Amino acid sequence: MSGVKIVTIGGGSSYTPELVEGFIKRYEELPVRELWLVDIEEGKEKLDIVSSLARRMVEKAGVPIEIHTTLDRREALPGADFVTTQIRVGLLDARIKDERIPLSHGCMGQETNGAGGMFKGLRTVPVILDIDKDIEELCPDAWLINFANPSGMVTEAVLRYGRKNKKVVGLCNVPIGMEMAVAKDFGIDHSKVRIDFAGLNHMVFGLNVYVEGKNVTKTVVDRMAKGLFNGSPKNIQDVEWVSEFVKGLGIIPCGYHRYYFLGKEMLEKELAEFSKGETRAEVVKRLEKDLFELYKDPNLDIKPPQLEKRGGAYYSDAACRLISSIYNDRGDIQPVNTMNNGAITGIPADSAVEISCVITKDGPKPITVGELPVAVNGIVQQIKSFERTTIEAALTGDYNTALVAMTINPLVPSQTIGKVLLDELLEAHKKYLPNFKEYFESR
Repeated sequence: MSGVKIVTIGGGSSYTPELVEGFIKRYEELPVRELWLVDIEEGKEKLDIVSSLARRMVEKAGVPIEIHTTLDRREALPGADFVTTQIRVGLLDARIKDERIPLSHGCMGQETNGAGGMFKGLRTVPVILDIDKDIEELCPDAWLINFANPSGMVTEAVLRYGRKNKKVVGLCNVPIGMEMAVAKDFGIDHSKVRIDFAGLNHMVFGLNVYVEGKNVTKTVVDRMAKGLFNGSPKNIQDVEWVSEFVKGLGIIPCGYHRYYFLGKEMLEKELAEFSKGETRAEVVKRLEKDLFELYKDPNLDIKPPQLEKRGGAYYSDAACRLISSIYNDRGDIQPVNTMNNGAITGIPADSAVEISCVITKDGPKPITVGELPVAVNGIVQQIKSFERTTIEAALTGDYNTALVAMTINPLVPSQTIGKVLLDELLEAHKKYLPNFKEYFESR
């Protein structure tokens, strides 16, 4: 059949309307024939609400995209050209635990960084690899486009332990958000901005910034140093950079670098919110509730602007852009998570990196940058070690490996606290950690 079949696992997500909007906008270049929205039993109500909105959006746009829903991904996968994943194992209640438990011990509580990010990885990696197995059986030529966090770690896991054809690309909204911020700052269209990105997911740097082909990196650095340019997602506290640090760095940090370079200030803000029972996860839970009330409105047939408050703005637009470029063999440049293949010196060739790539029908081709600046190379190496050790723990269920992963994360201050966090988080997430069965039985 002509046209493209796309399967979205985690289709009941509040982000799905943005994904649908992206496919509608690009219908002429990316003729989506079928969009299958897949979820689990606990997400059925949200799936029903979102799919109804999706059908209204498609009808309003007058494009012939068929919207299907199912709770069985194996029903959806046969014949798929692209599979997108936007899952949250344990739902938002798991995220609340990821944030509250570390904060209760005076440590950073964050969804994708530190102890909380590690446990999101422990829960997510085995599930993504199960999905990848189903893809290998039912639609082996499909591209897996992952935006489930921690995206870099998940991509690394599939590259190492998934299908041999390595048809997986990880995606994040942080780089495209930085591009959009530069475009806004210069008062130009996003298409006229390019940033050379290199690093890891949520640990990526803008090495060079170009506006209409001209290198404006120094201008952006100077504006960031003066507090005139931000570029961070809405879910990250806007703690001001020390201007001399930004000038000395000479490249553009992403918003998540605040957790590492402004750790004390960020932790103080998180602890203040925690003392009021107001972690980011609890804010998001309320935002989601409000969004789904909006989505229920039978007269709503567009993506509501309130969705941008959710913190993941541009995720879906980045996904649609990537899928279209692969489908059309466009050869444009986009930042994605993919196999390093020697692009960044010092990171294994078969590891995942977040880097600017030429996007082709055969997937992303990373643009070689060589060695990262010495000032940031060390922390990137440390986070890569953490990611790989966490993946090993996720697959083996080995407690000792998990403790090493916890301890080498720079946001965990000591082995002693790391062990306390590990024990409490293991118990809190027991239901979603079947690979740790032997550990739980031995207690």
